[in-house]
Amino acid sequence: MQTLVSARSLVEAGRPFAAHEVLEARWKAGPAEERNLWQGLAQICVGLTHAARGNSVGALRLFERGEARLEEYGSGEGPTYGLDLTDVVNCARDRMRTGR
Repeated sequence: MQTLVSARSLVEAGRPFAAHEVLEARWKAGPAEERNLWQGLAQICVGLTHAARGNSVGALRLFERGEARLEEYGSGEGPTYGLDLTDVVNCARDRMRTGR
């Protein structure tokens, strides 16, 4: 899915807020039953943005909100578009720790 390709590319380029914008557009335009997936991914990207800017409190807050949404979504039957949601969360957590 192009949304995920674009968002991942932006995160890898050090532009997590731009990735958030891509994911936010999908969550607003997509089916309601997928909202937690897209909003959770977007919130994790904002958490990465805060971490890169040195705002550890804001980073953790947004990361935890995103993680909770992905956990809730992952417990259901909705499509994950090839994502392993646990791996996404772990990768983001590692990025937050290293500040990249």
